Amino acid sequence: MSLDPAAYPKDKDTPGFYTPVGSRRAFFRWVIGAIATLIGLGLAIPLVGYVISPALKRREEEWVEVGTVGDLVPGQPKALEYVRTVRDGWMEMKIHKAVWAVKGEDGQVAVFSPICTHLGCGFNWDASDRQFKCPCHGSVFDASGKVLAGPAPRPLDILPSKVEDGQLYVVYKEFKSGLARAVEI
Repeated sequence: MSLDPAAYPKDKDTPGFYTPVGSRRAFFRWVIGAIATLIGLGLAIPLVGYVISPALKRREEEWVEVGTVGDLVPGQPKALEYVRTVRDGWMEMKIHKAVWAVKGEDGQVAVFSPICTHLGCGFNWDASDRQFKCPCHGSVFDASGKVLAGPAPRPLDILPSKVEDGQLYVVYKEFKSGLARAVEI
């Protein structure tokens, strides 16, 4: 076997052409491709994390001021409306919500979700009958949220609430409708 390069054919098509490692050009193509891939991954991984992370974060419970306890009359439910800013990922939205607050004779305040437990319709207070009535399917509730009539499978959903310095605060939550027990969404 000769070590003289002139003894080997230089043309690929010539029988007997043999390159054990491949050409230098192919090697550098492979190295540059590997480096570009590593750089791309180095940039893509943080970018994907940045895009996905807001969706994976659990929202914290947010106490929202909905009114003054002094404005509530014992035994007389009152609809309290409020606006809060919700941040979902990168988007901020102003959300208009309402809750029903009922002050008991003992001064304790119960706050109800404004959504009927049957199929999710909004209900109203009928002052003449002293009942909450859902116009969709006829569910009826008393001032304490107990089901009096209709297809509602459970009492009205009670929201977490607290009173600080005469102000009523609520954590707004939504629940699945149509179930016998409250399941938070």
